[in-house]
Amino acid sequence: MTPRVVRLYIQVANIERAAAFYESLLGLHGERISPGRHDFHLEPFTLCCFDPGAEGEPTGASPLPDYLCIAVADLDTAYARARGAGCQWLDEIDTHTTGERAFTLRDPFGNPIQLIDASTLPAPKA
Repeated sequence: MTPRVVRLYIQVANIERAAAFYESLLGLHGERISPGRHDFHLEPFTLCCFDPGAEGEPTGASPLPDYLCIAVADLDTAYARARGAGCQWLDEIDTHTTGERAFTLRDPFGNPIQLIDASTLPAPKA
């Protein structure tokens, strides 16, 4: 079996706000796993919002050091959802030199996210 990513944790400072933000952004209902963890099942991995303080751990969430890239079927709809979700900042949709159509944002906790039009992703190499 080829190794694969099954779970990615992003730290947040408020699990309720994170759950609401990602539900709005992704158009999905997540699942509360524990007082400080709310999961969103994306293919092929699960995005786990984790609030250390809600789990009794030291607080002070650390944002991801680089972008989490998520492919979506309808980029324009995703952008409209992002505009109303409460991003720290949100860039316009752009076509990159790779041919990918995408936009970037920072969630309310500083995590950098890029949403990409799935139809513009390059074909996997054999």
